[in-house]
Amino acid sequence: MEIIARPKGGNIDKMAEKVFMESLSILGGLKRLVQFRNLTWLPSLAEAAYVIVLKNEAAKTYKEIAEFLGITETTARNIATADEEKVREYIEGELEERPKEHIAGGIAKLAYTKLKESGKLYESEDIVIGNREIEALDIDWAVHVLARIRGVDFPASRDILEEKLKGIVIKDKKIEDILSKLEYPIKNPAELLHKIKLNI
Repeated sequence: MEIIARPKGGNIDKMAEKVFMESLSILGGLKRLVQFRNLTWLPSLAEAAYVIVLKNEAAKTYKEIAEFLGITETTARNIATADEEKVREYIEGELEERPKEHIAGGIAKLAYTKLKESGKLYESEDIVIGNREIEALDIDWAVHVLARIRGVDFPASRDILEEKLKGIVIKDKKIEDILSKLEYPIKNPAELLHKIKLNI
């Protein structure tokens, strides 16, 4: 079985989702993240994917990106200017110490470059989450949330998100309780993951 994500809301959303999925691939897939207990990287990777696409494809300023994603300008700049080669060396074990670079930003930049050079960034095919990744969905709340909100038009209201995410429990908290604490509308999937993370 495969889940096919058909993002709505324009090319930026589709490209950001492609960069996010390619970032997971660079890291060895969800299974590796689960094994290494690095699931906290997922919201950061989603955020970084949007920053890289908005900066490079939509020519947005750091201020515009920060406002769109609900992050600081400094965070947007750190993501966009991360040295992807140092990050690559770090995730491949070539560096003994963690670099000062924004890790998720560097990974997203690697993913973006790979997709752009291959021409796949602009292809209109669906983004497919395969069987191995599906095995991890019940462990990984962020990807589970992303899978459930496919097809949602953003900005999204609380009612729509409660309908799509009904029944999810994250760290012993019902999603309805988490969603009740968020400010609406939610601008995009990255902002949703970020706000959920802050409330768990």
